[in-house]
Amino acid sequence: MSISKKDILEALKSVTVAGEGLNMVESGAVQNVMTFADEVIVDVIISNPALHIKKRAEDDIIKTIKEQISEDADVKVNISVQAKEEPKPLIKGNPIPGIQNIIAIASGKGGVGKSTVTANLAVSLSKMGFKVGVLDADIYGPSIPIMFDVEKERPLSVQVGDASKMKPIENYGVKVLSIGFFTKPEQAVIWRGPMAAKALNQLLFDAAWGELDFLLIDLPPGTGDIHLSIMQSLPLTGAVVVSTPQTVALADARKGVAMFQQENIQVPVLGMIENMSYFTPEELPDNKYYIFGKEGAKHLAEDLGIPFLGELPLIQSIREAGDSGHPAALQVATPLEEAFHELTKRVVEETVRRNDNLPPTEAIKITTMAGCSAVK
Repeated sequence: MSISKKDILEALKSVTVAGEGLNMVESGAVQNVMTFADEVIVDVIISNPALHIKKRAEDDIIKTIKEQISEDADVKVNISVQAKEEPKPLIKGNPIPGIQNIIAIASGKGGVGKSTVTANLAVSLSKMGFKVGVLDADIYGPSIPIMFDVEKERPLSVQVGDASKMKPIENYGVKVLSIGFFTKPEQAVIWRGPMAAKALNQLLFDAAWGELDFLLIDLPPGTGDIHLSIMQSLPLTGAVVVSTPQTVALADARKGVAMFQQENIQVPVLGMIENMSYFTPEELPDNKYYIFGKEGAKHLAEDLGIPFLGELPLIQSIREAGDSGHPAALQVATPLEEAFHELTKRVVEETVRRNDNLPPTEAIKITTMAGCSAVK
């Protein structure tokens, strides 16, 4: 008896692959059917590599053809596995119109120079020709206004369409907003999480940022409520983690990286920066003293499989420049300017690589349970 391909396909409509719902023909699992007299060859692709699933599919096909077509059919089944492609996540949350890249600058531990790095990255980006903004998200200890020499400034209100918006303060080609503009120097900010989150949302979404290539967000140290609020509000492009080579700082930096890499957060970590890598006295320019340890952040980055973006020396002039409101990256033709320039180039390169290879980041959803934040 001659067996037709049409009859085989009709019979296989009664067979499903475990866990896939549709029958083998409608789902496209059956790739090809060949018949030669009483010989039947069926090529099938399934997405589940489990051996018992493959065996069940083979048995079901043979049994169905023998029962519905011919008991004498010589049936051969070739099964291959092809995993289904996961759909790329869509942006959720509230992206800010006109802002191309939003990068969080984080540190696990305080005092490692995160705000100093943020200020100098922003200035270097501006010198490269990018449009840059900085949001000082360190609600309880804002320092960006001092570093940009604008601590006495107050944002004005401007009309954007039908809405009244805050106009960021601008200096050195960088637009800046901070809670420090709205508090007195001696005034402590004593807010619970929801109040701080509301203030941050106003600085983010009620501001006339305009067109920006980069918005850098200077996060507070640690892995707390402010961090979750930012990631809930915005689809971050990526994060940069700053640490010193000291063991205590590296332990906290590891936690900072882990926060961004959690399954339900998944903010790409663009890399790690090592600050205060070594000290070189002015009178001994060829000497390097590794006060806090040597290459600790570099080794940690390698262990975690993230890029190491570079190191910055412990130099008095960097601190003095920040305290005087004139970031060190503004200096012309100096080793410090070159160091910040190279560091910034690496950040830009990793941002481009991230945008080329990964889908947009989702803003996460957060609930509060039993007094602690839980990500879902």
